[in-house]
Amino acid sequence: MGRKTLIPIGPYHPLQEEPELFKLYCDGEIVTDIKWETGYNHRGIEKLSESKTYDQVFFLVERICGICSTSHPFAFANAVEEIAGIEITDRAKYIRSVIGELERIHSHLLWVGLAGHFLGYNTVFMWAWKYREPVLDLFEMITGNRNSYAMFKVGGVRRDIENQKIPAIRKEMSVMRKKLDLLTGAVMDDPVIHARTKGVGVLTQQDIIDYAAVGPTARASGVDIDVRRDDPYAAYPLVNWKVITAQAGDVFAKAEVRLLEMYESASIIEQCIDALEKMEEGNVALKINDIPEGIGTGRAEAPRGEVFHFVVSDGSNSPARHKIRAPSYTNIATFKKSCIGQTISDATISLAAVDPCYCCTERMAAAYDASTGEKILNANELINLSLKRTSEIRKSDAGHE
Repeated sequence: MGRKTLIPIGPYHPLQEEPELFKLYCDGEIVTDIKWETGYNHRGIEKLSESKTYDQVFFLVERICGICSTSHPFAFANAVEEIAGIEITDRAKYIRSVIGELERIHSHLLWVGLAGHFLGYNTVFMWAWKYREPVLDLFEMITGNRNSYAMFKVGGVRRDIENQKIPAIRKEMSVMRKKLDLLTGAVMDDPVIHARTKGVGVLTQQDIIDYAAVGPTARASGVDIDVRRDDPYAAYPLVNWKVITAQAGDVFAKAEVRLLEMYESASIIEQCIDALEKMEEGNVALKINDIPEGIGTGRAEAPRGEVFHFVVSDGSNSPARHKIRAPSYTNIATFKKSCIGQTISDATISLAAVDPCYCCTERMAAAYDASTGEKILNANELINLSLKRTSEIRKSDAGHE
Protein backbone atom coordinates (compact mmCIF):
# COMPACT_ATOMS: atom_id res chain seq x y z
CA MET A 1 0.00 0.00 0.00
CA GLY A 2 1.37 3.38 -0.98
CA ARG A 3 1.47 6.54 1.08
CA LYS A 4 -1.77 8.56 1.22
CA THR A 5 -1.51 11.58 -1.05
CA LEU A 6 -3.77 14.61 -1.46
CA ILE A 7 -4.11 15.83 -5.04
CA PRO A 8 -6.07 19.07 -5.46
CA ILE A 9 -7.93 19.84 -8.68
CA GLY A 10 -8.72 23.57 -8.59
CA PRO A 11 -9.84 26.08 -7.55
CA TYR A 12 -8.40 27.05 -10.95
CA HIS A 13 -7.51 24.19 -13.24
CA PRO A 14 -7.28 23.95 -17.06
CA LEU A 15 -9.55 20.88 -17.11
CA GLN A 16 -12.45 22.63 -15.38
CA GLU A 17 -13.66 25.84 -16.99
CA GLU A 18 -14.91 27.41 -13.76
CA PRO A 19 -13.61 27.76 -10.19
CA GLU A 20 -14.10 24.72 -7.95
CA LEU A 21 -11.94 22.57 -5.69
CA PHE A 22 -11.82 18.79 -5.68
CA LYS A 23 -9.56 17.12 -3.14
CA LEU A 24 -8.56 13.63 -4.28
CA TYR A 25 -7.15 11.43 -1.53
CA CYS A 26 -5.05 8.75 -3.19
CA ASP A 27 -3.30 5.55 -2.26
CA GLY A 28 -0.68 5.34 -4.95
CA GLU A 29 -2.57 5.85 -8.22
CA ILE A 30 -5.98 4.90 -6.79
CA VAL A 31 -8.48 7.48 -5.53
CA THR A 32 -9.73 6.39 -2.08
CA ASP A 33 -11.79 9.46 -1.12
CA ILE A 34 -12.89 12.77 -2.57
CA LYS A 35 -14.12 16.03 -1.11
CA TRP A 36 -15.31 19.00 -3.11
CA GLU A 37 -16.04 22.66 -2.64
CA THR A 38 -18.01 25.00 -4.87
CA GLY A 39 -19.58 28.38 -4.23
CA TYR A 40 -16.67 30.44 -5.55
CA ASN A 41 -19.02 32.11 -8.04
CA HIS A 42 -21.92 33.13 -5.82
CA ARG A 43 -23.65 35.95 -7.71
CA GLY A 44 -26.84 36.35 -5.69
CA ILE A 45 -29.14 35.78 -8.68
CA GLU A 46 -32.06 34.62 -6.55
CA LYS A 47 -31.91 37.84 -4.50
CA LEU A 48 -31.37 40.02 -7.58
CA SER A 49 -34.51 38.50 -9.10
CA GLU A 50 -36.61 40.11 -6.35
CA SER A 51 -35.52 43.57 -7.52
CA LYS A 52 -36.35 42.96 -11.21
CA THR A 53 -39.65 42.99 -13.04
CA TYR A 54 -40.90 39.65 -14.30
CA ASP A 55 -39.85 40.64 -17.80
CA GLN A 56 -36.34 41.57 -16.66
CA VAL A 57 -35.85 38.32 -14.74
CA PHE A 58 -35.67 36.40 -18.04
CA PHE A 59 -32.51 38.27 -19.01
CA LEU A 60 -31.06 37.66 -15.54
CA VAL A 61 -31.65 33.90 -15.37
CA GLU A 62 -30.26 33.43 -18.88
CA ARG A 63 -26.91 34.26 -17.35
CA ILE A 64 -26.97 31.50 -14.77
CA CYS A 65 -25.38 29.29 -17.41
CA GLY A 66 -24.03 30.35 -20.79
CA ILE A 67 -24.33 26.90 -22.37
CA CYS A 68 -27.90 26.20 -21.13
CA SER A 69 -29.00 29.82 -21.33
CA THR A 70 -32.56 29.04 -22.42
CA SER A 71 -33.33 26.26 -19.91
CA HIS A 72 -33.67 28.68 -16.99
CA PRO A 73 -36.02 31.07 -18.86
CA PHE A 74 -37.99 27.93 -19.83
CA ALA A 75 -38.44 26.85 -16.20
CA PHE A 76 -39.08 30.41 -14.98
CA ALA A 77 -41.74 30.95 -17.65
CA ASN A 78 -43.40 27.65 -16.70
CA ALA A 79 -43.50 28.73 -13.04
CA VAL A 80 -44.92 32.22 -13.64
CA GLU A 81 -47.45 30.98 -16.19
CA GLU A 82 -48.62 28.42 -13.64
CA ILE A 83 -49.26 31.24 -11.15
CA ALA A 84 -51.15 33.30 -13.73
CA GLY A 85 -53.03 30.34 -15.22
CA ILE A 86 -51.71 31.13 -18.69
CA GLU A 87 -51.83 28.75 -21.66
CA ILE A 88 -49.56 30.07 -24.42
CA THR A 89 -50.35 29.70 -28.11
CA ASP A 90 -49.35 26.57 -30.02
CA ARG A 91 -47.04 28.62 -32.23
CA ALA A 92 -45.18 29.89 -29.16
CA LYS A 93 -44.97 26.32 -27.83
CA TYR A 94 -43.33 25.07 -31.03
CA ILE A 95 -40.89 27.99 -31.12
CA ARG A 96 -39.89 27.42 -27.50
CA SER A 97 -39.22 23.75 -28.24
CA VAL A 98 -37.13 24.57 -31.32
CA ILE A 99 -34.91 26.83 -29.22
CA GLY A 100 -34.68 24.26 -26.43
CA GLU A 101 -33.66 21.42 -28.76
CA LEU A 102 -31.15 23.48 -30.74
CA GLU A 103 -29.58 24.26 -27.39
CA ARG A 104 -29.52 20.57 -26.47
CA ILE A 105 -27.67 19.75 -29.68
CA HIS A 106 -25.06 22.47 -29.26
CA SER A 107 -24.56 21.60 -25.56
CA HIS A 108 -24.13 17.88 -26.22
CA LEU A 109 -21.71 18.57 -29.08
CA LEU A 110 -19.73 20.82 -26.78
CA TRP A 111 -19.56 18.06 -24.14
CA VAL A 112 -18.59 15.32 -26.61
CA GLY A 113 -15.82 17.55 -27.94
CA LEU A 114 -14.50 18.34 -24.48
CA ALA A 115 -14.67 14.66 -23.50
CA GLY A 116 -12.47 13.84 -26.50
CA HIS A 117 -10.08 16.61 -25.48
CA PHE A 118 -9.87 15.33 -21.88
CA LEU A 119 -8.97 11.89 -23.22
CA GLY A 120 -6.33 13.33 -25.54
CA TYR A 121 -8.44 12.50 -28.61
CA ASN A 122 -8.47 15.94 -30.19
CA THR A 123 -9.88 14.72 -33.52
CA VAL A 124 -13.22 14.17 -31.79
CA PHE A 125 -12.86 17.60 -30.16
CA MET A 126 -12.32 19.34 -33.50
CA TRP A 127 -15.10 17.45 -35.27
CA ALA A 128 -17.69 18.08 -32.55
CA TRP A 129 -16.96 21.78 -32.24
CA LYS A 130 -16.91 22.23 -36.00
CA TYR A 131 -20.37 20.60 -36.23
CA ARG A 132 -21.60 22.85 -33.42
CA GLU A 133 -20.89 26.07 -35.32
CA PRO A 134 -23.81 25.81 -37.80
CA VAL A 135 -26.17 25.32 -34.83
CA LEU A 136 -24.95 28.57 -33.32
CA ASP A 137 -25.40 30.18 -36.74
CA LEU A 138 -29.04 29.06 -36.67
CA PHE A 139 -29.43 30.69 -33.27
CA GLU A 140 -28.01 33.91 -34.65
CA MET A 141 -30.41 33.77 -37.61
CA ILE A 142 -33.45 33.08 -35.41
CA THR A 143 -32.70 35.20 -32.35
CA GLY A 144 -29.84 37.52 -33.26
CA ASN A 145 -27.54 35.89 -30.66
CA ARG A 146 -25.30 32.83 -30.53
CA ASN A 147 -25.82 32.58 -26.78
CA SER A 148 -28.31 34.17 -24.36
CA TYR A 149 -31.08 34.23 -26.94
CA ALA A 150 -33.55 36.55 -25.17
CA MET A 151 -36.49 34.70 -26.72
CA PHE A 152 -38.79 33.90 -23.81
CA LYS A 153 -41.30 36.08 -21.98
CA VAL A 154 -44.35 35.48 -19.81
CA GLY A 155 -47.10 34.48 -22.23
CA GLY A 156 -44.96 33.27 -25.13
CA VAL A 157 -41.86 34.36 -27.05
CA ARG A 158 -40.44 37.71 -28.10
CA ARG A 159 -39.82 36.86 -31.74
CA ASP A 160 -41.47 34.69 -34.34
CA ILE A 161 -39.63 32.19 -36.51
CA GLU A 162 -40.70 33.47 -39.90
CA ASN A 163 -41.60 30.85 -42.48
CA GLN A 164 -38.85 32.11 -44.78
CA LYS A 165 -36.26 30.88 -42.23
CA ILE A 166 -37.70 27.37 -41.99
CA PRO A 167 -35.93 25.92 -45.09
CA ALA A 168 -32.53 26.84 -43.63
CA ILE A 169 -33.40 25.12 -40.35
CA ARG A 170 -34.69 22.03 -42.16
CA LYS A 171 -31.56 21.85 -44.34
CA GLU A 172 -29.24 22.09 -41.36
CA MET A 173 -31.09 19.33 -39.50
CA SER A 174 -30.69 17.08 -42.54
CA VAL A 175 -26.97 17.85 -42.74
CA MET A 176 -26.66 17.44 -38.97
CA ARG A 177 -27.88 13.84 -39.15
CA LYS A 178 -25.04 12.98 -41.53
CA LYS A 179 -22.52 14.69 -39.26
CA LEU A 180 -23.91 12.83 -36.26
CA ASP A 181 -23.54 9.55 -38.15
CA LEU A 182 -19.82 10.26 -38.62
CA LEU A 183 -19.29 11.46 -35.05
CA THR A 184 -21.30 8.65 -33.47
CA GLY A 185 -19.46 6.09 -35.58
CA ALA A 186 -16.11 7.50 -34.51
CA VAL A 187 -17.03 7.34 -30.83
CA MET A 188 -18.96 4.06 -30.78
CA ASP A 189 -16.43 2.07 -32.83
CA ASP A 190 -13.08 3.41 -31.65
CA PRO A 191 -11.15 0.91 -29.47
CA VAL A 192 -9.17 3.66 -27.74
CA ILE A 193 -12.34 5.45 -26.60
CA HIS A 194 -13.77 2.10 -25.45
CA ALA A 195 -10.63 1.36 -23.42
CA ARG A 196 -10.65 4.81 -21.78
CA THR A 197 -14.37 5.06 -21.01
CA LYS A 198 -15.94 1.62 -20.57
CA GLY A 199 -16.09 0.55 -16.95
CA VAL A 200 -14.84 3.99 -15.89
CA GLY A 201 -16.78 6.23 -13.49
CA VAL A 202 -19.67 3.79 -13.08
CA LEU A 203 -22.86 4.92 -11.35
CA THR A 204 -25.45 2.25 -10.59
CA GLN A 205 -29.20 2.82 -10.65
CA GLN A 206 -29.16 2.91 -6.86
CA ASP A 207 -26.38 5.53 -6.90
CA ILE A 208 -28.56 7.71 -9.14
CA ILE A 209 -31.50 7.35 -6.77
CA ASP A 210 -29.38 7.97 -3.66
CA TYR A 211 -27.88 11.17 -5.09
CA ALA A 212 -31.04 12.28 -6.95
CA ALA A 213 -29.03 12.67 -10.16
CA VAL A 214 -30.83 13.85 -13.28
CA GLY A 215 -30.53 14.14 -17.06
CA PRO A 216 -28.10 12.08 -19.17
CA THR A 217 -26.23 11.18 -15.96
CA ALA A 218 -29.32 9.33 -14.71
CA ARG A 219 -30.43 7.96 -18.07
CA ALA A 220 -26.98 6.46 -18.71
CA SER A 221 -27.55 4.27 -15.65
CA GLY A 222 -30.93 3.03 -16.84
CA VAL A 223 -33.05 5.50 -14.87
CA ASP A 224 -35.81 6.43 -17.33
CA ILE A 225 -36.60 10.05 -16.39
CA ASP A 226 -37.09 13.13 -18.55
CA VAL A 227 -39.13 16.21 -17.60
CA ARG A 228 -40.19 16.76 -21.22
CA ARG A 229 -42.19 13.51 -21.02
CA ASP A 230 -42.87 13.18 -17.28
CA ASP A 231 -44.18 16.73 -16.76
CA PRO A 232 -44.98 17.84 -20.34
CA TYR A 233 -44.58 21.48 -21.36
CA ALA A 234 -44.22 23.53 -24.56
CA ALA A 235 -44.65 21.38 -27.70
CA TYR A 236 -43.18 18.16 -26.33
CA PRO A 237 -46.57 16.43 -25.93
CA LEU A 238 -47.45 17.51 -29.50
CA VAL A 239 -44.59 15.69 -31.26
CA ASN A 240 -43.23 12.14 -31.36
CA TRP A 241 -39.92 11.34 -29.69
CA LYS A 242 -38.43 8.88 -27.23
CA VAL A 243 -36.32 9.07 -24.08
CA ILE A 244 -32.82 7.64 -24.61
CA THR A 245 -31.37 5.40 -21.89
CA ALA A 246 -28.36 3.12 -21.45
CA GLN A 247 -27.56 0.58 -18.75
CA ALA A 248 -23.81 0.54 -18.07
CA GLY A 249 -23.67 3.80 -16.12
CA ASP A 250 -20.06 4.47 -17.15
CA VAL A 251 -18.50 7.34 -19.09
CA PHE A 252 -19.10 5.55 -22.39
CA ALA A 253 -22.82 5.19 -21.60
CA LYS A 254 -23.06 8.91 -20.84
CA ALA A 255 -21.50 9.67 -24.24
CA GLU A 256 -23.85 7.19 -25.95
CA VAL A 257 -26.94 8.80 -24.40
CA ARG A 258 -25.91 12.29 -25.45
CA LEU A 259 -25.07 11.24 -29.01
CA LEU A 260 -28.39 9.45 -29.50
CA GLU A 261 -30.34 12.28 -27.85
CA MET A 262 -29.13 14.63 -30.58
CA TYR A 263 -30.94 12.53 -33.19
CA GLU A 264 -34.14 12.88 -31.15
CA SER A 265 -33.59 16.63 -30.87
CA ALA A 266 -33.21 16.93 -34.64
CA SER A 267 -36.46 14.99 -35.09
CA ILE A 268 -38.30 17.22 -32.59
CA ILE A 269 -37.06 20.35 -34.38
CA GLU A 270 -38.16 19.00 -37.78
CA GLN A 271 -41.65 18.21 -36.47
CA CYS A 272 -41.92 21.64 -34.85
CA ILE A 273 -40.94 23.57 -37.98
CA ASP A 274 -43.29 21.42 -40.06
CA ALA A 275 -46.09 22.51 -37.73
CA LEU A 276 -44.99 26.16 -37.83
CA GLU A 277 -44.97 26.14 -41.63
CA LYS A 278 -48.67 25.22 -41.65
CA MET A 279 -49.63 28.08 -39.29
CA GLU A 280 -50.05 31.77 -39.84
CA GLU A 281 -47.12 33.87 -38.75
CA GLY A 282 -47.49 36.01 -35.64
CA ASN A 283 -49.61 35.24 -32.59
CA VAL A 284 -46.57 34.22 -30.55
CA ALA A 285 -47.28 36.07 -27.27
CA LEU A 286 -50.25 36.89 -25.08
CA LYS A 287 -50.56 40.34 -23.53
CA ILE A 288 -50.11 39.93 -19.77
CA ASN A 289 -50.85 42.93 -17.56
CA ASP A 290 -50.54 41.51 -14.04
CA ILE A 291 -49.26 38.45 -12.23
CA PRO A 292 -51.64 37.54 -9.36
CA GLU A 293 -50.60 36.39 -5.91
CA GLY A 294 -49.63 32.75 -5.80
CA ILE A 295 -46.91 30.12 -5.88
CA GLY A 296 -45.64 28.46 -9.04
CA THR A 297 -43.15 25.70 -9.81
CA GLY A 298 -41.49 25.43 -13.19
CA ARG A 299 -39.50 22.49 -14.50
CA ALA A 300 -37.57 22.10 -17.73
CA GLU A 301 -35.22 19.45 -19.12
CA ALA A 302 -31.92 21.23 -19.71
CA PRO A 303 -29.15 19.39 -21.59
CA ARG A 304 -27.70 18.42 -18.20
CA GLY A 305 -31.04 17.46 -16.64
CA GLU A 306 -33.94 18.93 -14.70
CA VAL A 307 -33.96 22.66 -13.98
CA PHE A 308 -36.34 23.68 -11.21
CA HIS A 309 -37.64 27.20 -10.46
CA PHE A 310 -39.88 28.06 -7.50
CA VAL A 311 -41.56 31.47 -7.67
CA VAL A 312 -43.68 33.27 -5.08
CA SER A 313 -45.77 36.22 -6.26
CA ASP A 314 -47.25 38.84 -3.92
CA GLY A 315 -49.21 40.50 -6.74
CA SER A 316 -46.54 43.10 -7.48
CA ASN A 317 -44.47 43.41 -10.65
CA SER A 318 -41.53 41.44 -9.20
CA PRO A 319 -41.12 38.00 -7.63
CA ALA A 320 -41.38 38.04 -3.84
CA ARG A 321 -39.21 34.92 -3.71
CA HIS A 322 -37.36 33.03 -6.40
CA LYS A 323 -35.58 29.74 -5.73
CA ILE A 324 -33.52 27.97 -8.40
CA ARG A 325 -32.02 24.50 -8.60
CA ALA A 326 -29.84 23.59 -11.56
CA PRO A 327 -29.04 19.97 -12.52
CA SER A 328 -25.35 20.26 -11.66
CA TYR A 329 -26.27 20.85 -8.02
CA THR A 330 -27.28 17.20 -7.67
CA ASN A 331 -25.11 15.66 -10.38
CA ILE A 332 -21.78 16.96 -9.05
CA ALA A 333 -22.26 15.09 -5.77
CA THR A 334 -22.16 11.76 -7.65
CA PHE A 335 -18.38 12.20 -8.00
CA LYS A 336 -18.21 10.73 -4.50
CA LYS A 337 -19.27 7.39 -6.02
CA SER A 338 -17.89 7.53 -9.56
CA CYS A 339 -14.31 8.56 -8.70
CA ILE A 340 -13.51 6.40 -5.69
CA GLY A 341 -11.61 3.29 -6.81
CA GLN A 342 -10.56 4.91 -10.10
CA THR A 343 -7.01 5.76 -11.07
CA ILE A 344 -6.00 9.42 -11.03
CA SER A 345 -5.92 9.44 -14.83
CA ASP A 346 -9.55 8.25 -14.98
CA ALA A 347 -10.78 10.56 -12.22
CA THR A 348 -10.68 13.64 -14.45
CA ILE A 349 -12.91 12.18 -17.16
CA SER A 350 -15.22 10.81 -14.45
CA LEU A 351 -15.46 14.33 -13.03
CA ALA A 352 -16.23 15.73 -16.46
CA ALA A 353 -18.69 12.98 -17.44
CA VAL A 354 -21.72 14.65 -15.82
CA ASP A 355 -20.99 17.88 -17.74
CA PRO A 356 -20.73 19.95 -14.55
CA CYS A 357 -21.49 23.66 -14.44
CA TYR A 358 -20.10 25.15 -11.26
CA CYS A 359 -21.59 28.61 -11.71
CA CYS A 360 -25.01 26.94 -11.66
CA THR A 361 -24.41 25.54 -8.18
CA GLU A 362 -24.02 28.84 -6.35
CA ARG A 363 -25.27 28.59 -2.78
CA MET A 364 -25.04 30.71 0.35
CA ALA A 365 -22.12 29.56 2.52
CA ALA A 366 -22.93 31.53 5.67
CA ALA A 367 -25.49 33.87 7.23
CA TYR A 368 -24.39 37.21 8.68
CA ASP A 369 -26.06 39.84 10.82
CA ALA A 370 -26.51 42.74 8.39
CA SER A 371 -26.07 45.38 11.13
CA THR A 372 -22.97 44.01 12.88
CA GLY A 373 -21.35 41.83 10.22
CA GLU A 374 -21.17 38.99 12.76
CA LYS A 375 -21.48 35.46 11.40
CA ILE A 376 -24.66 33.79 12.69
CA LEU A 377 -24.68 30.42 10.93
CA ASN A 378 -22.22 28.57 8.73
CA ALA A 379 -23.16 26.28 5.83
CA ASN A 380 -23.41 23.09 7.92
CA GLU A 381 -25.51 24.82 10.58
CA LEU A 382 -27.85 26.12 7.88
CA ILE A 383 -28.23 22.60 6.46
CA ASN A 384 -28.89 21.12 9.92
CA LEU A 385 -31.47 23.84 10.59
CA SER A 386 -33.21 23.01 7.33
CA LEU A 387 -33.19 19.28 8.10
CA LYS A 388 -34.61 19.92 11.56
CA ARG A 389 -37.41 22.06 10.13
CA THR A 390 -38.21 19.42 7.48
CA SER A 391 -38.45 16.78 10.21
CA GLU A 392 -40.81 19.00 12.22
CA ILE A 393 -43.07 19.53 9.19
CA ARG A 394 -43.20 15.78 8.50
CA LYS A 395 -44.17 15.02 12.11
CA SER A 396 -46.81 17.75 11.99
CA ASP A 397 -48.26 16.41 8.73
CA ALA A 398 -48.29 12.87 10.11
CA GLY A 399 -50.21 14.07 13.17
CA HIS A 400 -52.94 15.58 10.96
CA GLU A 401 -53.51 12.44 8.88
